[in-house]
Amino acid sequence: MCGTCCFGEGGILVGSDELSKIADFLGLTPESFLSMYCETRNRKTYIKTGHDGYCIFFDKKKSCLIHPVKPHPCSQWPYYPALLEDEENWEMAKDACPGLKSGSSFEDFVRESKKTEDK
Repeated sequence: MCGTCCFGEGGILVGSDELSKIADFLGLTPESFLSMYCETRNRKTYIKTGHDGYCIFFDKKKSCLIHPVKPHPCSQWPYYPALLEDEENWEMAKDACPGLKSGSSFEDFVRESKKTEDK
């Protein structure tokens, strides 16, 4: 919940079903949500990054402002397939993410992801 994963250029990919849920949560039409908070690159829709480099919906005091309807990439973190399939990627993420247990092994991480899937 520190927001480290909310920082960085690139934006968060938003699917059309998520777009409607987020717009509804914010009390906006999908069109208004798109024009105010999204950008299109390579025919895909992304949530914009603010001037501070964080996701436009990240507030340093309140955390994620759309947490109940956050996009799939956000709800997947830290159990991205790239981290679950490659120990070297996991090691790099572990160095950058204070939420990942520094004393745990890659095997522990993979095991924990399976527990999360079962919930």
